[in-house]
Amino acid sequence: MITPSEQPRPEQDGATSAAAALLEARFCSKSYAAEDKRPTGTQPTLVLDSIQLQIHEGEFVALLGPSGSGKSTLLRILAGLLTPSSGQVLFKGVPQHGPNPHVAIVFQSFALFPWLTVLQNVELGLEAQPLTPTQRLKRALSAIDMIGLDGFEDAYPKELSGGMRQRVGFARALVVEPELLFMDEPFSALDVLTAANLRKELLGLWREQSMPTRAILLVTHNIDEAVSMADRILVMGANPGHIRVELPGLPLAQRTIQSQEHTKLVDLIYRIMTSPQEDIARLLPTHTPEAKTGPLTPAAPHPYQVLPHVSIGDVTGLIELVHARGGREDLYQIGRHLQLELDDLLPLVEATDILDLADTEEGDLVLTEEGRRFAEAGVLEEKQIFRQQALAHVSILRKIVQALQATPRHLLPEEHFLQLLETHFGEEEAQAQLETAINWGRYAELFTFQEDRGMFQLEEEGAPAPQA
Repeated sequence: MITPSEQPRPEQDGATSAAAALLEARFCSKSYAAEDKRPTGTQPTLVLDSIQLQIHEGEFVALLGPSGSGKSTLLRILAGLLTPSSGQVLFKGVPQHGPNPHVAIVFQSFALFPWLTVLQNVELGLEAQPLTPTQRLKRALSAIDMIGLDGFEDAYPKELSGGMRQRVGFARALVVEPELLFMDEPFSALDVLTAANLRKELLGLWREQSMPTRAILLVTHNIDEAVSMADRILVMGANPGHIRVELPGLPLAQRTIQSQEHTKLVDLIYRIMTSPQEDIARLLPTHTPEAKTGPLTPAAPHPYQVLPHVSIGDVTGLIELVHARGGREDLYQIGRHLQLELDDLLPLVEATDILDLADTEEGDLVLTEEGRRFAEAGVLEEKQIFRQQALAHVSILRKIVQALQATPRHLLPEEHFLQLLETHFGEEEAQAQLETAINWGRYAELFTFQEDRGMFQLEEEGAPAPQA
């Protein structure tokens, strides 16, 4: 079982979080069956697999993971907004059923009511509490002042910048004086400078104990953000979502982006997240005994890869960038150079891996021999290499070509392939997977697709018979 490391709250000078957990998830799993409209008889989609975690008083915990690992689903289960298919969530040792009144959430989208003023939006969070109008007003004004919006009580959301609107979201969450504050990527919709300022101010309130909150859980895709803010970092894996490793946060003095220890920890997390099937114990430095690893969870068997939804132009650009750096480059540095968040960079890396154009090694992206040829090729040869790699390594593209070759007129409707994909993906994801396959197949000139008719057809010259 993964349990929290004893991490001091920064302002407590050595006090530990060894007390009983405020919140605990015990073997929580989540599956979707009928809701995703799959054909009768197919297996439910397992989204989260046997999650175990604890959040203690005084902790700031960050939850990282690739897109599709179930981070936001887990947050909603912990808050009581979703019911786990199995397992249970406990608050102070008591099993929870339904929304936890001791938890407040700040979401990525500001979710403000545009017809209400700042004050009215904040007061709205108190309507369910047994308070007089005067008490509600005092609490709301205090939260607005605490979060730095004093003077904007009568402003409407349309009059505020993105950063100020998110401050209203924080004030609305804090006004209920929650014991647990959950944040679901709260800074990702903001520009870089606004996000940095809001992070700094939030951390200041937390460390000065100016907030009523006793613990914070941050869901993020930003590794720098997690390392800079958190006392403890949980890294999730996908397919299905599970906790791969728990890492202790850095001492406060080492959390600045200029710190060598900060860079080392960010680089380690990049290595972990870009090596989804690697044994965590092999990735961790030998001097990290505080880290706690989850079980090695093999990817669920699938007849088709889960294609990352990226354009070939972006894949080409990444390959050319790495080639220009000598064929090998640190992923952390690539992300910084391209100004890409992890959720944007990882799909590109996955695409290069699926196509066997690059591999990840110790946190670096390394071009394969075919990747080097691809980077050096002219337009026509580049397409030929892509065509060759796509047929060799992308199972759904082989399936489409084989099916088209087997029909007399080499024509098939998209419904034929959607039905195949819906057996293994949900309806929405099956459509997204097919759209990606269409884009890749068109680029490779394996087939044409007539959108108005929804029809696939082989290119006139046909395609080389793919290997089964």
